[in-house]
Amino acid sequence: MSAPPLYLRIRNELEARIRSGELPPGSRLPTEAELQEQHAIGRATAQRVLSELAQAGLVERHRRKGTFVADGVRKENLLRFVNPRLATPEIPGRHEVHSAAVVRAAEVTPPVPGLDDDTPVNHLVRRKFDTEETPLALEHTTVPFALAPHLLDEELTHLTMIPYFRARGVPLATSRMYLDPVLLDERTAHLLACEPGVPVLRQRRLTWLENGELAESAAFLLRPGLMEFYVEQSVRDD
Repeated sequence: MSAPPLYLRIRNELEARIRSGELPPGSRLPTEAELQEQHAIGRATAQRVLSELAQAGLVERHRRKGTFVADGVRKENLLRFVNPRLATPEIPGRHEVHSAAVVRAAEVTPPVPGLDDDTPVNHLVRRKFDTEETPLALEHTTVPFALAPHLLDEELTHLTMIPYFRARGVPLATSRMYLDPVLLDERTAHLLACEPGVPVLRQRRLTWLENGELAESAAFLLRPGLMEFYVEQSVRDD
């Protein structure tokens, strides 16, 4: 197995120091120039390290002041979180394939719209963890088998479907997001290390082909209390 890229090793090291409390809320992180000097990296790599930590809600960047460890729960930019064009997993951290199989559409939860019950589908379930091995989210991805017959032969841990389809020339058209609260059933609660019946936020994504047929159905169940979502907009006069 190849070693992770240098920027990821540096980011993971800083994330581990933040989550362990070695860098408590309010602590100032090295500047881009300091990271360049400490790790013999270029400016673009240093920028990526700090930007990904900010996107994960672990730090806050202030122009002309620096980058500081964020206070409280993990903060996520909702617009980034629901962006179907992301080429990397929506939630940074360790990812684990819990199950991957070809099943009938009728066996999938949540139900897949627009497919007959007997339609064979690829069904992938993955868990996402922080550096302390706390489950953050559970992801269900369902793709018609006829559209991606070799999907389960791929390295599935960090695979994201929109880039996968585009790399193979699949004619995607639209993607729609839904956010709704649900109560955890016993099986899902166990996977998220929560009590059954706890309310959680579920993000659902449906993606269609240009001919109107379903390309993907995905659902993300987010563990409560670990993430806070925000939308930030400029109110400056243009």
